[in-house]
Amino acid sequence: MKKITIDELKERMNQSGASGTPFLFIVDFELSGGFFLENPTRQQEVLFQCTKEGNASSDSSCSHRTEEIGLIINPISFEAYKQKFDVVMEGLQQGNSFLANLTIQTPIEVSLTLPEIFFRSKSPYRLYVPGQFVCFSPERFVKIANGRISTNPMKGTISAEVENAEETILADTKETAEHYTIVDLLRNDLGMVASDICVERFRYIDRIRTSRQDILQVSSEVTGNLASDYPAHLGDIIFRMLPAGSISGAPKRSTTDILRHAESKPRGFYTGIFGYFDGQELDSAVLIRYIEEVEGQKYFRSGGGITINSDPNKEYEEVLEKIYLPFV
Repeated sequence: MKKITIDELKERMNQSGASGTPFLFIVDFELSGGFFLENPTRQQEVLFQCTKEGNASSDSSCSHRTEEIGLIINPISFEAYKQKFDVVMEGLQQGNSFLANLTIQTPIEVSLTLPEIFFRSKSPYRLYVPGQFVCFSPERFVKIANGRISTNPMKGTISAEVENAEETILADTKETAEHYTIVDLLRNDLGMVASDICVERFRYIDRIRTSRQDILQVSSEVTGNLASDYPAHLGDIIFRMLPAGSISGAPKRSTTDILRHAESKPRGFYTGIFGYFDGQELDSAVLIRYIEEVEGQKYFRSGGGITINSDPNKEYEEVLEKIYLPFV
């Protein structure tokens, strides 16, 4: 599968949207390029699922292995994380950002192959690109259907094992401010491509079951109305809103500059997006909960939002909490 430029990808999305031709698209975080597959359900090289749509059955033989699956993580030290955190905090203190989503790369050991992880995963959005990565994302980027566009930003994570976990996360001042910022950013993003923007649901709880523990995540739902000719502009609509606000920050341009300095290397497809158009509706996800394989070594990518009130110890714990396999 050949990576193509953003301009090529956008044009092919527009053309396929206008003709009602199904397609799968994948975009990297840096917007340097991506992949496009026409009629993707007819091939079995790239495996995907967008909620109920996809090309891979969950009853593959890969999902029937019964031995205990161990997950060993070898995280960077707190001191190494704190160096990255301090770069972000300096940008916040200078007023160049209000919220920045700092990410890390963690070496892991697991007995499963990437396709086996794909087939065993219980997640609404799954993607496997051979020789590169597997993703089992719980977070929608946008859905476009019947002239409407909607998004469900996730901000705020807590272990379900914490006493009164739901009440605790909803009452947390830092997490609340972070969620308000992201919802406001997504309202503005949707406002660039749609009208009548509305927050339909605000700060509801999603429970995610994992191989290590259950976690709770706080989400909201923002919607808007698209122009009548939107199918011929699917690529324009999607790329107008990138990078995704929930995994970059606010304001986007200066925040991504800070993150580039703090993280010191490109993210690649991690925190990019992927999506599927079935000929009528488009659904897409943020590429988080992401395992990549480089020269035989697997790495789990995770991150969390940093604000001026963030505690580095708590933020370090959160990025490690998000390292899991989405099956029990």
